[in-house]
Amino acid sequence: QVQLVESGGGLVQAGGSLRLSCAASGSTRYNMGWFRRAPGKEREIVAAIDWSAASTYYADSVKGRFTISRDNAKNTMQLQMNSLKPEDTAVYYCAAGGMWSRVISGVMNYWGKGTLVTVSS
Repeated sequence: QVQLVESGGGLVQAGGSLRLSCAASGSTRYNMGWFRRAPGKEREIVAAIDWSAASTYYADSVKGRFTISRDNAKNTMQLQMNSLKPEDTAVYYCAAGGMWSRVISGVMNYWGKGTLVTVSS
């Protein structure tokens, strides 16, 4: 069983930056990703990284602005978010597990409880 805890959310003005972190209990030899759910919308993938950090994926909406990374020695994953926009406002979830081919679909074994990111205009 893997427990995931997100941190780093908060309120930021448009154009600002935030860095989200996900701390995992136990092994992090899993594909991992960040997902978000905006008010009134379905959950969507933001970015994903495979267990070795050799492969990454970004949603088109965040390419060039967000960077995903991980540190397996510390069992952590990060999401650096720059040039934030009001439409990035959402609860951001850390997730782990699942085959790489299914990560984009959100088929993950473990989920955190989420951290709220609010971007004001």
